[in-house]
Amino acid sequence: MLFTAKTKGFFVEQNDHSLLLARTSASATSLVIEQLAECALGDSAALEQAIKRLQPKKAQSGYLNAVCGIYPSHRLVRRATLEPKRLKEPAYLTEVLSTQFRVEADKHEIYILNSQDGTDFDPTKPTQKEVIFCGIPSEEIVAAQDALLALGIYPEKLELGSVAMLGSVVDHLAFKKSKTSTLILEIGAEVTHSFIVTAGGIEASRLIPQGLESMVPVVQKELGLKDAESARKLFFSNTFDFTGMGPLLVKRLLKELQSSIGFYEVQTGQSVGQLICTSLPPKLAWLETAIATSLGVTGLQLDLAPWLQSRQVIVPDGVAAGGLDARWFGLLSLMINHTASDAIAAEKKD
Repeated sequence: MLFTAKTKGFFVEQNDHSLLLARTSASATSLVIEQLAECALGDSAALEQAIKRLQPKKAQSGYLNAVCGIYPSHRLVRRATLEPKRLKEPAYLTEVLSTQFRVEADKHEIYILNSQDGTDFDPTKPTQKEVIFCGIPSEEIVAAQDALLALGIYPEKLELGSVAMLGSVVDHLAFKKSKTSTLILEIGAEVTHSFIVTAGGIEASRLIPQGLESMVPVVQKELGLKDAESARKLFFSNTFDFTGMGPLLVKRLLKELQSSIGFYEVQTGQSVGQLICTSLPPKLAWLETAIATSLGVTGLQLDLAPWLQSRQVIVPDGVAAGGLDARWFGLLSLMINHTASDAIAAEKKD
């Protein structure tokens, strides 16, 4: 997204753990990030102060008008291989949603993209059979909009954060000329969205019914705590060093991941060599290392500033004082218009 000169842009990501916010300005060809902010979910005072810093002069509407990325609990982001011969059947795509993903099409907003380049799926082209089904339950869209409005944020554009993030990780791999298959995990409270991607696109996806809450009983048992709530508070507080317990905490999740990776490697002959967890809160960042070590892979080394600059998004010195790590990927992804960026890149090349 590019803004006219002197116009400010606002971006908000609401994930399972926090709200990430940004203000940008624009030149003729680039966005410049002016300020970043982060608030824990439920901390209304911190959010109010963050919005005041981002927008000192309150808008007439009373809201912060922003491009928003959301991660609904029942979001659908799944890869599928279609049967070209059946694309002419009116009910075929609905059947795929129902049989493969147990999704009722009439209760969801569904969009279908090509898995390799993220372009719109065209059912009239039989060569386009590897696709990504993207969807949100209609009632969760309304709930997400209402929740943002209640926080003083008007979503002038609402995006499925996972889709924006995936496109940008793929683009980042291409920018780095990486040939390594990469495992991406969105670890939520109850489930984990797992993806295997390369610089060429999304290769595999899986929804795993294991999340952070599944680790709480392990904490309770291993530390001999009386109740689950005490274990939960300790687990999320980062006041105890859980790194030694990491293999036990991720054991159930690891089993599912190993199954997915093994299937992918047998099917493609390619090895998964690196991992990125894009949605972990800072206090649980150690989980990425625990999972990577257990899987025998490395963490994806991010080089966000040069990549963003290649996509006409500038990060001035001092804006990201704590550095830009994986958890900012989703918010930053909302700023990138890949089509516009590609056009600009092509003009420069010519």
